[in-house]
Amino acid sequence: MFSRLIFSTVLFFSVFSFAQNTVLMGGKPVHTYAKLPSVNKAAPQFTLTDVAMKDQTLDSYKGKFLVLNIFPSVDTGVCSASVRHFNEDAAKMPNTVVLCISKDLPFAQKRFCGAEGIKNVVMLSDFRSDFGKTYGVEITDSVMKGLLSRAVVVIDPSGKIVYEEQVADISQEPNYEAAIAAVKK
Repeated sequence: MFSRLIFSTVLFFSVFSFAQNTVLMGGKPVHTYAKLPSVNKAAPQFTLTDVAMKDQTLDSYKGKFLVLNIFPSVDTGVCSASVRHFNEDAAKMPNTVVLCISKDLPFAQKRFCGAEGIKNVVMLSDFRSDFGKTYGVEITDSVMKGLLSRAVVVIDPSGKIVYEEQVADISQEPNYEAAIAAVKK
């Protein structure tokens, strides 16, 4: 009986740790819920909240390229830099929408965009959905537990993932050029 209990416990923890993904935060390991969805697979459905407190889904943007710019909080330097960078890029990309996704409340996202003059991206909040788990980016430990890790996912107009990047260290910016190149292919 005791050996079965130990075996079950070891099996549970090995399955749980296998599902998780390790990234760095300032050089220290933190874990996310899982790995990002794979390239060439259908993008998982989601429902997120926009700055007007309305639900937006994957289907809301059907027929367009989507760049999901995922990050912990717009109130940090690297996160706000990614929003500003993609805001500039989005204005130059036809048939493309950049969705900036965090756990920030829609009010904070709206305030940030107003203060920064951000008009070319769509800010979406994961504050009341399971997006972080569905896309594998919810941080499961550390002081950042519950926030989203830094990642970029590009979805083509048919709903298929054509690019994904789980940024290795949350304190670093994503590879903007590779994400934009995925839209231009």
